[in-house]
Parts: sequence; C-alpha cells; structure tokens
Amino acid sequence: MAALPPIERFTTRHGARFYRIPVEAFPNFIVYCYVLLDAGVPTLIDAGSGLGSSTEHLLAGIAAVHDDFGEAFSLGDIRRILITHGHIDHFGGLAAIHERTGAEVAIHPLDRRVLTNYEERVVVATKDLRVYLERAGVKPELRGHLLDMYGIAKKHVRSVPVSFALDEDLKLDGMHFIHAPGHCPGQVCIQLDDVLITADHILSRITPHQAPESITHYTGLGHYLESLEKVGRLEGVALGLGGHEQPIHDLYGRIETIRASHLRKLERMQDVIRMAGAPLTISDISKQLYPDRHGYDILLALEEVGAHVEYLYQHGMLAIGNLEEVEREDNPALLYGLA
Repeated sequence: MAALPPIERFTTRHGARFYRIPVEAFPNFIVYCYVLLDAGVPTLIDAGSGLGSSTEHLLAGIAAVHDDFGEAFSLGDIRRILITHGHIDHFGGLAAIHERTGAEVAIHPLDRRVLTNYEERVVVATKDLRVYLERAGVKPELRGHLLDMYGIAKKHVRSVPVSFALDEDLKLDGMHFIHAPGHCPGQVCIQLDDVLITADHILSRITPHQAPESITHYTGLGHYLESLEKVGRLEGVALGLGGHEQPIHDLYGRIETIRASHLRKLERMQDVIRMAGAPLTISDISKQLYPDRHGYDILLALEEVGAHVEYLYQHGMLAIGNLEEVEREDNPALLYGLA
C-alpha cells in the first residue's frame, strides 16, 4: 500500500495529548489507535488488528511519540489499554501489546467476552451468522464461501484478561465513557475535555457499517440511531477523533448527515420492494442496491441491508410475505413485502 498517513497530535482544552497512530489493519484499510498522555497514566486506545504489519505499525508509532514528538514516553510506560469496541480491527493486536506492557485492559461489559472468551464468541457468532444468511435467502454455495471468509481472519486472535469495565458511571482521570451500541454492542465513545474519541460510532466520511440485531444483540439500526441522538446531546465537543478517516470538526452536523443517510437508505429499500411488485428476500434487495460487490463486501452489503430491513419490519413498514412457509419450515428464507 501507499505510505501510512502521518502521526498527528491533538491537545485538549486542559492540555492532555492524543497521538493518532495509523496502522494497516487489513490490506489497504487504515485504523487509528491513540496514545493518551497527561490524563492519568499513559494510555493506549485500541490496538489494531494484529494482522500483517498492523502490530509493527503500532509499535513504530508508539516509538515515534518519543522520537518525533519529544515525549518522555515509551512502550513500557503504557499502564492501561482501552478497547473502544469488540471488532477485530480494533482489538486483534491486543494480546501482543498486552504481553509487552502488562497493562490493564478495559472494555464495555457487552463486549467483554469477545476479549476474555474469544474462541467461544467466534463459534457462537458464526452460528448466528449462518442462520441469518439462510433467512436472508443466500444460496448454499455463496453462504459457505462467506462463512469461510468470516472465520479465516479471526484465527490469529488470543483471549486476553480484562481488568475493569468501561461503564458509563466510571470516571477515570477526567474521561467520560458514553455507551453507544448499534455498530457494535459494547461500542463506547470517550470524552475528555472538548475532544471525543468517536471510534467507529461516528466517522467523517462514511456511515459506519450496520448489522441486524438478529445476528448480535445491541447491534441494529434502531440502537444505532438512538446512540447517535445520545452522543448529539453531549455538550462542548469541538473535535471528534474516529477509528478511521479524518478528524471531525463539526460533530453535531456530522450526526445529522449520518441520520439523513440512513433515512434515505430506508426509503430506497422500500422503493426496491415496491418496484418489484412482490415480496423479496434480503439477498434480492442487496443485489439490487449493491450489484457490484465482491468477496467480503458481499457479506457487508447483506448485513447493511438486513439492518435496514429489520428496522422497517420492527416499525411496521414491512410484512412477511411467506408466513405459511415460515410456519412449516425450520429456517426458510424470509420474503418481505410492504405492509
């Protein structure tokens, strides 16, 4: 890939410093980890994927905080690691950093078992995904291919003990933790003074990926929109720093843009069903909306469509069009029509 983006420093109103470190989590896919200084003990926020050069990039970035920015700080000074949510591009490299530092590890309770009982979580999540793909109407051959891709990138991760929970009532050296489920069950944003670590809840360019709650509790578009509103009520945020993409200088405006994007997607999915003149599966709708997706992007599209279809169904705007088959068969594909 091209050269990594530069490491950047951001200073809060009261002088704490966030160093934004880019790492290549997957080929040509950047995730940002953060070193936080002068807010209690030296803290690392997120740890990359652990795949490819991800950990190498993170270690080099941590060294650069001393070498390029003159901070009296090194890897061994990290005393705690905060994981913003249980997605592999943010915690897959945790074990390698934990082994080198012995730092305390923290994550929201809803994502705790992703870290402490990782092998169990992969088995359960894969089973739930298989059931979802069947109900979405994905053909068996493609279904098997998608499940293989889902599992292969997760085999390198090892479980790590968690020292404490990032509950909303936790006050930690001026940091305030905001539980923002939707993109991930245990997603937290971290506010320190006028800076908000938005992680993957709010990004500067794309609308963060959605998956249906039928796969994992506390995901789903309903939870996500409620969390957007919750973060929008925070006061005094001048800068948002995400897990991907560029800094956000108008957090409140960005929230409204993301909300409007999801409303447009909901309308588009109803239009696809209306134009078909008959009930459709989630797979049918996904092919209409995202016809050029390939590889793993097919799975992401199926989940994104599923989250929006689920929301429409939950809010009484869609109805099941093959109810007799659903009653008769074990797990048939669901056909959705306008209510």
